[in-house]
Amino acid sequence: MSALIAMSGITKIYQTQFVETHALRGIHLTVQRGEYIAVAGVSGSGKSTLLYVLGLLTPPTSGEYVLNGVNVSRLLVDERARVRNQEIGFVFQNYNLLDELTVVENVRLPFKFRGNGKQVPHEQIDRILTRLGLEHRRDHYPRQLSGGQQQRVAIARALASNPSILLLDEPTGSLDTQTRDELLELLDEIRSTSTAIINVTHDEVCAARAQRVLSMKDGQLT
Repeated sequence: MSALIAMSGITKIYQTQFVETHALRGIHLTVQRGEYIAVAGVSGSGKSTLLYVLGLLTPPTSGEYVLNGVNVSRLLVDERARVRNQEIGFVFQNYNLLDELTVVENVRLPFKFRGNGKQVPHEQIDRILTRLGLEHRRDHYPRQLSGGQQQRVAIARALASNPSILLLDEPTGSLDTQTRDELLELLDEIRSTSTAIINVTHDEVCAARAQRVLSMKDGQLT
């Protein structure tokens, strides 16, 4: 079976009038379906840039990125958005929930962006909310939830469309120890499926739960 992710020679250069910043320098990365990877490194090492390239939020400057058999390196903006919506789930440190939407409305968002909001799989969303202990919070707003509950809503939204990849950006950074441990147990459950997990983290405890830990320094993976 071919790898879910195959990156070869990926670079990312940010250029201003006076400064050229090499954020990624020749990244080679292969990720299998269902694999759980942690990416560690100090601030400025290129971790977030790698996550944005993996998530098709920004294109690489050079190199090849094959995702689920498709070369996505040079896709146009609309094409990247379509693949991102179908293949990738994101969980950001600040959750990125919409305050004016309820829990269930936030979780439905990926389907709204697909343009088929009338075909939202309600039973599937209900199962995810129940699995994450949010069924009694479905009609609450983010401001009515604890930080841990908001994090679970963000994960529910990311998982709602059965993504091939779950990308997490410092998911435990603002959580207390108990809530962090609950999140790590949840990630252990998710990795038993075919969904690959790539977790960018400073948290050594969080990284230790991964099957593979990659270190990033000066835009390179080791």
